[in-house]
Amino acid sequence: MYPVLLYYNFSSIENPDDFLIRHKAFCRDHNLKGRIYISDEGINGTVSGEKKDTEAYKERVRSYPGFENTEFKEDLCEVIPFARLIVKIRPEIVSLKSPIPLDPNKEGGRRLSPAEWRAIFESGEDFAVIDVRNNYESKVGHFKGAILPDLENFYDFPQWLDEVDIPKNKKVLMYCTGGIRCEKFSVLMKKKGWEDVNQLHGGILNYAKEENGAHFLGKCFVFDDRLVVPVNPDDEEPISYCEITGKPADTYINCANMECNRLFICTEEGARLMEGCCSEECKSHPYKRPFDEENAFAPFRRWYNYFGKDFKQKET
Repeated sequence: MYPVLLYYNFSSIENPDDFLIRHKAFCRDHNLKGRIYISDEGINGTVSGEKKDTEAYKERVRSYPGFENTEFKEDLCEVIPFARLIVKIRPEIVSLKSPIPLDPNKEGGRRLSPAEWRAIFESGEDFAVIDVRNNYESKVGHFKGAILPDLENFYDFPQWLDEVDIPKNKKVLMYCTGGIRCEKFSVLMKKKGWEDVNQLHGGILNYAKEENGAHFLGKCFVFDDRLVVPVNPDDEEPISYCEITGKPADTYINCANMECNRLFICTEEGARLMEGCCSEECKSHPYKRPFDEENAFAPFRRWYNYFGKDFKQKET
């Protein structure tokens, strides 16, 4: 089994370009794969590899000044769920594009432990809970009663917040996958006048481990080749539906039309009917990738396994 690490830290990096060169070299030397974003405000990443290499990576990150207390959320996977290593410089390690300066280290909501979060859900107290993720994430899983903004990008949330009808004296809870989006969005809510702002520390993934996903419906979307992971072992039934057949499903595939490539929920039946496409228009498109029915719904799928051998050979 391969550890999969998810982490972030809002700690200043004086020279992100130099940091990137050294950090990427370390990852390559330890055969790590994943995605890491670096900026002058900190680092945000998810990586996987052999146990000895992920342990060395945690030690490396915590050796940087200001990063000593970096928290790592860890899961296990039968294979490394990334095709390659990507390390990039970004203006923000999570892109909210707020016109208001936000500092998660000095401001923001109260961080609730998974136990505290669950206790509030079971207290009967009046509160509003916001899913601070994109619509394709919340579609396959979310907390009961959550407000699910129909947004495709995190940077659309500031405008949504200006339009939402949540009283500023109402208790607000928010959550995301691993906690990083709440770090910034909670600051924004406080700056805009909400008084009682709370965030799920460690996000859905930490809550799943600590509280077995109580009060969570469906599964959690993740940004690696697994795409979705279980949250509540007592309730793993799909809450979403295949866009082709209308049957319950929580499996994502990319449209086989290379000019579309849209990520959409689809059953095996729907994928066969549409040859891996999201619409009839895409099915007849000249840039449609050959559909590889045999591998499309293997127990573990890299994105390129949805398509034929010729295409896979070109891409690998």
